[in-house]
Amino acid sequence: MALKHPTWSMGPKITVDSASLMNKGLEVIEAHHLFGVDYDHIQVLVQRESVIHSMVELMDGAFIAHLGTADMRIPIQYALTYPERLHSPVPVLDFASQGRIHFEKPDYNRFPALELAYEAGKTGGTMPAVMNGANEVAVQAFLDGKIAFVRMADLVAGVMARHNTAANPSLEQILQADAWAREVCGELF
Repeated sequence: MALKHPTWSMGPKITVDSASLMNKGLEVIEAHHLFGVDYDHIQVLVQRESVIHSMVELMDGAFIAHLGTADMRIPIQYALTYPERLHSPVPVLDFASQGRIHFEKPDYNRFPALELAYEAGKTGGTMPAVMNGANEVAVQAFLDGKIAFVRMADLVAGVMARHNTAANPSLEQILQADAWAREVCGELF
């Protein structure tokens, strides 16, 4: 079930991260660093139709959102051609046939990976690299049939609990933390 995303075709690793909401957690950390927004002001909402890809609330209460079909060619093309906009081979989003767009808050009990990402981001330093490295190993173990889907977040949490965070790490320390996390995670299952 974790590999059968209803609207995206992303490959096994990203599809599993989507099913666990780890992908959203990683995006929270990215948003914090890219836009300088405090973690307490970054909210994840589940939007199952996969039409709204990002949204920001402005000071006056208005919202600006990026809506489009569920196809990564759009953001990739934009990243490669910014600030220009080119015609895309992606089908246009048909609002009339879309019908409704639903939002719901994520269930942190069902999706503990999202909370782990917030924790890693707020801790900072080497912790996000540790979380990501452990997640990479846990997802591969799941894909290889070595662990159950629900065990992935437990493994990541276990590795994070063992880590002594370096607050202002160098690139070398970040890479060492990632390698350490991968090794420790591999030893836990």
